Amino acid sequence: MAVPSSNIATVLESEGVEFLLSGDRKVPLSSCNGKTVCLFFSANWCRPCKALTPQLVRLYDVLKMEGKEFEIIFVSFDRDEEKFNEHFKCMPWLTVPFDANLHKRLSDLYHIDRIPSLISLSSDGISVEEDLVGLIEDYGAEAFPFTKNRREELKAADEAKREGGKLEELLAHQGRNYVMSSDGREISVSKLFGKTIGLYFGAHWSPPCRAFTSKLIEAYNEHMASGDQDFEIILVSTDRDLKEFELNISSMPWLAIPYQDKTRQDLCRIFDIKVIPALVLIGPDGKAISTNGKAMISLYGAKAFPFTEFRIKELEAALRKEGEALPPQVKDIKHDHLLKLDMAKAYVCDYCKKQGRFWAFSCGVCDYDLHPTCVEKSF
Repeated sequence: MAVPSSNIATVLESEGVEFLLSGDRKVPLSSCNGKTVCLFFSANWCRPCKALTPQLVRLYDVLKMEGKEFEIIFVSFDRDEEKFNEHFKCMPWLTVPFDANLHKRLSDLYHIDRIPSLISLSSDGISVEEDLVGLIEDYGAEAFPFTKNRREELKAADEAKREGGKLEELLAHQGRNYVMSSDGREISVSKLFGKTIGLYFGAHWSPPCRAFTSKLIEAYNEHMASGDQDFEIILVSTDRDLKEFELNISSMPWLAIPYQDKTRQDLCRIFDIKVIPALVLIGPDGKAISTNGKAMISLYGAKAFPFTEFRIKELEAALRKEGEALPPQVKDIKHDHLLKLDMAKAYVCDYCKKQGRFWAFSCGVCDYDLHPTCVEKSF
């Protein structure tokens, strides 16, 4: 969106702003001339704003340390000056003086319909089309100078890592060429070349993740017991802290991206992980096979390896053949009602009490299921 003025200083002057504040110190509007300026619309009462601010402080400090011509100007949505001061106290950048009417005019001028909102202005007063909050959350200081071209460059780099077939570019970087085992050993990424890799996005705090972890461990151990070592899983943790991560990985027989490494966040972004648990499968050529590994493991367990489209079609065909060989209904001597053949992703057999999958003989009257092998027909 274009701002009807030559630069941000002129915009602010036209709205009656005579100076900016840095802490308690007055700063001339001209201090922003020639810099990439971001307007940060935020409020002390807004939880997402308070969550974003520390991340924005880190970005600001990095860019200043690198000598970038960059500045942030805080525009408050607070309802009173005391809350404004409390909020601004944790910010190292500039602000326009507190004036609720001024803040309303600026938010209208820049079409701000939600907070937090961060828009980048070039020196000629033209802002990028999109709010920068998502870009900053995804890329941090790498997003500078926050232009469309930079956004496209970053997305192209993500796509190259996702589709490029180079495992070292996906899992490692200049400062780290290894992943770690659950007992803390460093395993070179080069030892994973040629293997099928499962990137497991999960967290110990999540009950669905803990439930899926059990299934994944079962499938992993079953596959490894077959003697085929061409499969590995790497935890990409979304745990809340290091202690939680260590508790999580301690129960797992596979590898992990180190918790302190930002590659964890990069992989979540690259594969657009919005919900956990998630399992992304990477083929021996280093290219993604599927982002739906969770469903494959849940349905077929270790039999799904190597997770290719051809293998899944094989399993589906075998499953159909198995069902065609079973009667559509049976009368079992252990149960009063007629049992009908049914497809179930998972169930527990009411006779042997063991987990079942796929075909079951189920009662339509009560909650009763039998493995096909547990049926004793009545004559």
